[in-house]
Amino acid sequence: MRTLTRILTATTAAMTLGGTVLATASPASAANRDGVCQAGEFCYYFNSNNQGSVSDFTGSVADYATKQPSCYDFKGPGNGKGKCIKNAAASVWNRSSKTVRVYYNSGHTGTYQDFGPGTKGNLNSTLKNQNASHKFSPSSSSRSAMSFSLYTASGTITCGFDGYRSTSGRHEGIDIARGVGANVHALVGGQVINLVRGTTGRAGLSTIAIYNAALNKTVIYLHSAPLSSLRLGQQVSRGQIIAKESWNGVSRKSTAHTHVEMRPGRQTRAAKSVGDPHLQNPNPTSFWISQGYSIR
Repeated sequence: MRTLTRILTATTAAMTLGGTVLATASPASAANRDGVCQAGEFCYYFNSNNQGSVSDFTGSVADYATKQPSCYDFKGPGNGKGKCIKNAAASVWNRSSKTVRVYYNSGHTGTYQDFGPGTKGNLNSTLKNQNASHKFSPSSSSRSAMSFSLYTASGTITCGFDGYRSTSGRHEGIDIARGVGANVHALVGGQVINLVRGTTGRAGLSTIAIYNAALNKTVIYLHSAPLSSLRLGQQVSRGQIIAKESWNGVSRKSTAHTHVEMRPGRQTRAAKSVGDPHLQNPNPTSFWISQGYSIR
């Protein structure tokens, strides 16, 4: 009887210890996907503008699945909680230190949208409620060409950063041309903090300044005609159409282009280029790479 008692006591202790271990491990593993968007995670939101239930990740996923209980789902409070995230997400917040690419198809294939470190934004019209996989640190060889992404069509870089050859001064941005009337898309999401519509011709410079608070960077677009619907203070998402290519502040229609300039901090105007021998902006190559773009 004493032997049996010792066995039962030992078994109970083991079960208690096992329960303690499990109770400690469970929250730790669940913390990776607990419906709270924490530092180091990539997070989907059920609604646009980072609203609704959250689904958080610390690594790449090739297929979210579509049925409970095996699917990746929205875990946070709010609209969409408990729903499978595949083809159901509307916005994201990338709180990791890596670029994350969202794909239209499972297996990391099909149309995609990149979100750089710290970026908050809506999925574009192609991927909203059409998300099937995502990848941390996508291959550099498959980065989106900046000249294509600006127009979502073939564009040409006509002058690179600090690339003046026949003009005096130091070029503070990157000039990209497609053709007058081509749609111009935001390369980085954020808030419109300056909007000058301008007119065609040398004296009619237009400006769109979009500040991304998470990155503490401003991306400024010159010379293109802002959409009539674009407003000061508006939040725009990566890939959203913000303007039409034009020649506002350019002397000739034949040299129409969009000047794209990255500036550290919150800046409402582009740095002076023509006739200014000093660079105010750092070389933007590493920034654009961090946002998933190749400069071509």
